[in-house]
Amino acid sequence: GDGRAILLGDVHDRQGGRWELQLKGAGPTPYSRGSDGRAVLRSTIREYLCSEAMHGLGIPSTRALCITGSDDEVYREQIETAAVLVRMAPSHVRFGSFEVFYYRDQYDRLRQLADHLIENHFLRLQESDEPYLELYREVVLSTARLIAQWQLVGFAHGVMNTDNMSMLGLTLDYGPFGFMDSYDPGFVCNHSDHHGRYAFDQQPSIGQWNLTCLAQAMLPLFDEHDSGRAVELAQDALGLYQPELVQSYAQGMRRKIGLAESRQNDHALVTELLRRMADKRVDYTRLFRALADFATDEGAAAANEFVDRQAFHQWANDYRQRLASEQAEPAERSRRMKQVNPKYVLRNYLAQGAIDRAAEKDFSEIDRLLELLRRPFDEQPQNETYAGLPPDWAQHISVSCSS
Repeated sequence: GDGRAILLGDVHDRQGGRWELQLKGAGPTPYSRGSDGRAVLRSTIREYLCSEAMHGLGIPSTRALCITGSDDEVYREQIETAAVLVRMAPSHVRFGSFEVFYYRDQYDRLRQLADHLIENHFLRLQESDEPYLELYREVVLSTARLIAQWQLVGFAHGVMNTDNMSMLGLTLDYGPFGFMDSYDPGFVCNHSDHHGRYAFDQQPSIGQWNLTCLAQAMLPLFDEHDSGRAVELAQDALGLYQPELVQSYAQGMRRKIGLAESRQNDHALVTELLRRMADKRVDYTRLFRALADFATDEGAAAANEFVDRQAFHQWANDYRQRLASEQAEPAERSRRMKQVNPKYVLRNYLAQGAIDRAAEKDFSEIDRLLELLRRPFDEQPQNETYAGLPPDWAQHISVSCSS
């Protein structure tokens, strides 16, 4: 459980959907470990905006209903004002929820929790001969697809422990997250992550580690009489993770660069582009958006993202040949690419600007960003400045678990 989250209950919307409502930051919980259980305005604004931004990107996420601010003082790295976020999700059950009961030897409650998930979110599994194993397989696959989506948009979560991993494959708990500016595979968004455990390029392997921990916690459900068989079943199910993640990422990358068909050398083409982007510190979001106009401007927009344009043109020769091999109509390809390559993401400096204004009781920038990020793939000419390169001061923004 989250040390700052209090579950209120659930409601049903007009379409019959079920939503759990949580207060985040309302005070101590059984999992607060002696802390105050509070949240600050800064962290609630970041989660409010980013959960809605992820939804706009089509990435599964918890949602944010509202923020309630307060002038009460809370000490984190400095004294800040308190706030409470109302968070929504079909379920907030995490990998860690299963670990709690497993390590307390409360296997009846472990089963009850699994039954709850199946009854409310995986109803078809009730007909399975091995519903708990099938539940785990579903979580393996949805987690693989989620992390592939993170990698495709350049999103780093920042704290991928098992308490922050959703059993429904949702992006859960927005703390020291960050969308990459310049492409850096080793990007670490959490300044307290001194060893880079949750670096951008480590997210796929950390996802697998967390699923291993979940498998351990669910072993009594797989076979309560034969632990050896339970382990074998878990290992087989976990083996689905890597192929699903690789396939999802490869398919997503082909869409990002406008390829409709799978070819043998596509991986090498993408890898070489990313290598050059990392070497030249090219902005991740802007470069892929610019590639959508490759056919109409001879790659000028994309080349302009490189200080050394020749580095792009050398790669572009291979790319041009690969595009020609599919004979796709350029305008249609551009349209497809702009549907998967966002023009706007919640860069940390944009969130910080909204936070700074909110501290002065001006909440207009929160509303402006919310509207912007609901349509991240649209051009929105009136908001062109939000798609620009980040200012120099953005490099000095520091976020941590209290963010």
